[in-house]
Amino acid sequence: MIQGIGTDICDIRRIRASFERHGERFAQKILSDAELAVWQRRSARWPERGLRYLATRFSAKEAFSKAIGLGMRLPMHWRLCEIANRPSGEPFIVLHGGLKDWFEAQDWVAHITVTDESEYAASFCVVERRD
Repeated sequence: MIQGIGTDICDIRRIRASFERHGERFAQKILSDAELAVWQRRSARWPERGLRYLATRFSAKEAFSKAIGLGMRLPMHWRLCEIANRPSGEPFIVLHGGLKDWFEAQDWVAHITVTDESEYAASFCVVERRD
């Protein structure tokens, strides 16, 4: 049974402007430790690719926060929600700390998809009750 859905579209130019104002602190606020390591590797090879990665993660976390009905209120926190990828490239959500405990207590499972184009990153999330 579907418990919630969330979608988000993010203007990559807005993420670029925030990054230019705040530098790596902006990425550290949004990304988990594992995501931060991926972002740093991608940014070192191709800065635009790192920026797109940051934008897709920002968008995915916004979509997830909408799907669970909390928005950006505790226990939801940027760094406690991680968007990882399976070897196939499929994105999936890894939760940490109090957000993980809260989410598991609801007996929910989440599905996420992300995409990006030249100027936008978009995400869609479905949260459903486990069978």
